[in-house]
Amino acid sequence: MKRLECLDGLRGVLAVYVLLGHMAPFAILPGWLQQAVSHGAAAVHLFFALSGLVIVQSLDRVGGRAAPFLLARAGRIFPVYLPVLAFAIAVEPLSCGFQAMPWLNWTSPAHSICVSGWPSTWLAEIAAHLTMTHGLFPEAILPDVWVSFLGSAWSLSAEWQFYLLAVLVPRRWLLAALLALAAGGTAWRLCGIAEWQFSRAFLPNQAHYFALGVASVGLVRRQAKAGVAYALVLLAALAVTASLGVVEKMLPPLVWTGFLLVQVAPFTRSMRIGHRLLASPACLWLGALSYCIYLVNEPIHKVIGALFAAAAQGDGGTFTLLWVPGSIALPIIAAAALNAWLERPALRWVRRSVDRRFPAEDGGCAQLSS
Repeated sequence: MKRLECLDGLRGVLAVYVLLGHMAPFAILPGWLQQAVSHGAAAVHLFFALSGLVIVQSLDRVGGRAAPFLLARAGRIFPVYLPVLAFAIAVEPLSCGFQAMPWLNWTSPAHSICVSGWPSTWLAEIAAHLTMTHGLFPEAILPDVWVSFLGSAWSLSAEWQFYLLAVLVPRRWLLAALLALAAGGTAWRLCGIAEWQFSRAFLPNQAHYFALGVASVGLVRRQAKAGVAYALVLLAALAVTASLGVVEKMLPPLVWTGFLLVQVAPFTRSMRIGHRLLASPACLWLGALSYCIYLVNEPIHKVIGALFAAAAQGDGGTFTLLWVPGSIALPIIAAAALNAWLERPALRWVRRSVDRRFPAEDGGCAQLSS
């Protein structure tokens, strides 16, 4: 099947949007601009929908077999994740430099993005991150473990839970299983005990987004009645997000639907323009770096934020002039290096290794690590 270049470009746009959302609260910027990039969680929800689409296609390439799929997923995730996690752990005790940022008050989102101090349950939290289980603990057991050390890694735990579900549940039941999990997660959020609530990194709290991606496979493949099935899943996703009581939470399913139409049916001039932009070399390049950008930006921001604040000597304007270009360029440069030196070599090695163990004529794993 033809590669979905438009959705590859979408990865890059989403990763940069998350980066901007982590950058903006520290700078002196117009309120409208701060608000425009303050929906990083929504961008991650779109990543989940994209993952639902990609993972189903990856599983289909290996005939639904768990071993080659999970080995390839591990090779896709861990070679970059482990060194970035180690870097994040190393800089965890460092100050964020807030004492030199008098323009930020204690209600600023910056204080929730950058946190200093060593958690008392650090050994359990590191173990949870290494095993990708940090999304499975309710607040009563390990409070805030889902965002400790490397905040962006919360989504990886949700992803791994989805991978395991995808190999344990037959393909024909996967969509129903995700919708059932979404319904259960919604019921527990509305009726469950407060201290035993789960974080955003718990699969039932995100299952409706993965379901959107799974339902998108039929549209991409132009299968009969795929539109009806997708519409029903979209309505279910909108119902789950509506239960949150915030209108803007309903936007990710609608935005995903728009991007999907741009990919499969760009029937208006604006959609065709959007398709060309997302499939442009710049967006595709950022898409190739997207995983590295997403992971590395927060720990880099912590280090350079304190340095820039000290250099600015309490002047918010000077800090902003240093911070805005530096906090955007340096994570992208670091991501390019990680992509060249770790991510791409690891992907090549994984493809060769898995193909040797699971030959193409027996299922294969060609292009599995998309």
